[in-house]
Amino acid sequence: MKTNDNDTPCVLILAPHGSYRTFDFIQAAEKLGIKTLIASEGKHSIISAYAQGIHLDFTAESDIVFEELKQALKDFDIMGVIATDDYTTGLAAKIARQLGLPHNNPDAVQLTQRKDLARECLQRHGVTKPAHRRLDLNEDINKQLDGLVFPVVIKPVGLSASRGVIRANDHTELQQAIERVQRLLLSMNDLDEDVKRYLLIEEFIAGDEVAVEAMLSHGELSILTIFDKPEPLNGPYFEESYYITPTGLNQSLQQQVQSELQAACLAYGLSEGPVHAECRIRDNKVFIIEIAARTIGGLCGRLLSFGTGFSLEELVLKQAMGQSIVLEKTDQAAGVLMIPIPKAGVLKRVEGLLEAQRVPFVDEVNIQIREGHELIPLPEGSSYLGFIFAYAPSTQQAEQALRDAHAKLKFVIAPLWKIAGKLDHDHRINASQNESIRAS
Repeated sequence: MKTNDNDTPCVLILAPHGSYRTFDFIQAAEKLGIKTLIASEGKHSIISAYAQGIHLDFTAESDIVFEELKQALKDFDIMGVIATDDYTTGLAAKIARQLGLPHNNPDAVQLTQRKDLARECLQRHGVTKPAHRRLDLNEDINKQLDGLVFPVVIKPVGLSASRGVIRANDHTELQQAIERVQRLLLSMNDLDEDVKRYLLIEEFIAGDEVAVEAMLSHGELSILTIFDKPEPLNGPYFEESYYITPTGLNQSLQQQVQSELQAACLAYGLSEGPVHAECRIRDNKVFIIEIAARTIGGLCGRLLSFGTGFSLEELVLKQAMGQSIVLEKTDQAAGVLMIPIPKAGVLKRVEGLLEAQRVPFVDEVNIQIREGHELIPLPEGSSYLGFIFAYAPSTQQAEQALRDAHAKLKFVIAPLWKIAGKLDHDHRINASQNESIRAS
């Protein structure tokens, strides 16, 4: 294994092979003059950062991983450990603890990845969240649905990116949603048995939704930005689309967002590193919907450089190295559209890219899914077609630029014909391929 100035402090980055986040972290580290060491499963990768880094089996038992790491890291001065996505956050916390570095409690990280257990934790600590109940698919379902007040939202307890999340307005729709989500879970071989066994049912919170990027240091939460979501998310599925910053929330609501998220992180036991959260606002009251011990997914983190003066990756690296973070204010607005998948099929081509790119205030149109690949919409799917970025003097101009650019795009999608016996197999392969461009 090739080393990089072994006496120089560096940051260990855990990156599943092919992760889109790795390059952004390496680029940010080079800008800051910080050395990085990549730990991945990409032993035979043609990408030098993977090939020259540490190679681990992320699915192995913790003791085996730690022993391999102990040998591999003996020549390096590791100052921090960073996970690039949900898949590696738990392992990163365990490694940092083993190395005596600032870290989240691994149990707290695991809690954020189980929606049912997280809800129960928030309820015990009095944090505002939707009313909920856990559904056991191994028991009589009808008996567990007594007394429900509709509409409700049903969701898997262990998936992200709005996958398997469905609104139901009555018992008939709820039964259909339960069956649909159960089929999705049974098609996925890599899930924990409890994730396949339980579903979460919670009240639907009608109101505006915001996304929050924040950083924890010694348990204290600092909000980096609040994204408004101008497109109503009322179901039946909850596909993310527009994120606009800075927020239009008044100061009182912004302070309530801060207070509720701080209380939630304290309840979970999170204390260090990035936090991505989703909140709903109803009658001037903030409800916690999701909290993840990681940065925002997809390429959306690129917007943060316009609200802080640093890229999101730079902020995470600076904190991991124990460096102070001084945020810079800007009057510029920014927005991103996570381009929804309009229908199932095979993507043949995308038309109108040049016209979309020429829309005033549009900075980039980035198509992530290549021609010839299968498209799976929510709630079974987990990815987006790509991203459109805009920067403008006002939030209204940024949002309108995104809408105008999207209107110029035409997605030519062909029907997909499958042999019945291959459906589950192909679905699992597609889900694995799409994991690297999951958006939030």
